[in-house]
Amino acid sequence: MLELQDRPEALEPIETAAREDLAALQLERMKWSLRHAYENVPFYKKSFDDAGVHPDDLQSLADLARFPFTNKADLRDNYPFGMFAVPEDRIARIHASSGTTGKPTVVGYTQDDIEMWATLVARSIRAAGGKAGDKVHVAYGYGLFTGGLGAHYGAEKLGCTVIPISGGMTERQVRLIEDFKPEIIMVTPSYLLSILDEYRKQGLDPRKSSLKVGIFGAEPWTNAMRAEIEEAFDMKAVDIYGLSEVLGPGVASECVETQDGPHIWEDHFYPEIIDPQTGEVLPDGEEGELVFTTLTKEGMPVIRYRTRDLTRLLPGTARSMRRIAKITGRSDDMMILRGVNVFPSQIEEQLLRCEGLSPNYQIELTRDGRMDQMRVLVEARESFNTDEQRAASAKELATHVKNNVGISVRVDVGQPHSVERSAGKARRIVDLRPTD
Repeated sequence: MLELQDRPEALEPIETAAREDLAALQLERMKWSLRHAYENVPFYKKSFDDAGVHPDDLQSLADLARFPFTNKADLRDNYPFGMFAVPEDRIARIHASSGTTGKPTVVGYTQDDIEMWATLVARSIRAAGGKAGDKVHVAYGYGLFTGGLGAHYGAEKLGCTVIPISGGMTERQVRLIEDFKPEIIMVTPSYLLSILDEYRKQGLDPRKSSLKVGIFGAEPWTNAMRAEIEEAFDMKAVDIYGLSEVLGPGVASECVETQDGPHIWEDHFYPEIIDPQTGEVLPDGEEGELVFTTLTKEGMPVIRYRTRDLTRLLPGTARSMRRIAKITGRSDDMMILRGVNVFPSQIEEQLLRCEGLSPNYQIELTRDGRMDQMRVLVEARESFNTDEQRAASAKELATHVKNNVGISVRVDVGQPHSVERSAGKARRIVDLRPTD
């Protein structure tokens, strides 16, 4: 097991800076970010002008509350490159996440952004107990998803040896962990549990593996799951938080000393908690929706971006920067299933492609053992209501969802009029998962 005294002592000075010094840096960088967005992104110029505010109006951090929010729909409306604040030839990399309408949310990074991102992920890995020379098994997905490459560049920045295995092929994951003997794994918590099952299937003792640190992100996970992982692998399990619209993994990260919630790297991201209904800024400690303003991003700054994540801001412990409590849910209807963001409208979009199905549906979320599962309850049209036709329609919808949304779901096709109706807002999601 990792011993805390084995960790390098030297932290970046900003990690333990006095709050007043951090606030002064945030204000300086926030002034730059607001002006950068206003002068280079037509969306922000119009948004600020419509709200009757100008970057010069920011004289204190509290003044940020006067500026308008940004949300995911704004990014989709400006697809693909309308939110970029630099010429396209300065964009070094493009990432994207799935959206509700088929259009991804596109994010551009300059070379300086990539360097900043790598530095923050390196800081996160070090906070988790990693050090130069460690081998890091990266089982996040690579590609347009930010997880794999974000982890990869950060591990290299810290001086680690990277094993870029990506996701899937679980039997091979176990074989390479056993053969390459990495000290650190970066993966979604639910997939780590699949790796655990494969260990047991192969008759191997996970507690004898080389893994000492697990850095888990991309989906919510409970402290109960943390305890199970730590006991099963004899490792330290820490939380890393990020979202592609703001940066990717490395916006916040838990410290191994305390394991009491991710510390936000506040020298690059300014957090707020708002009432999701009124938009009013709430004091630290109260639960609401998490909002971020980037302070140093060149390629695509975001101002007061509504994450829809529900949490609280807490005082710093292992670092002077504030922490976020465990995410308790979302203020919209997005679901996260095995690390993939899913909206009901994405399921509906695929459902409407199936001739034999009516548009009435309900999504049921359950937990089978430790793994989250989705069941889609739909109903057949009157003219497609034989047993064979219902079975074919179920297979068709499951295939569409797998191919276009990226998740495997169970589809049950019932008789016409078998799905619950509502006189008001339809209850599309029935969440039957335990809360802890």
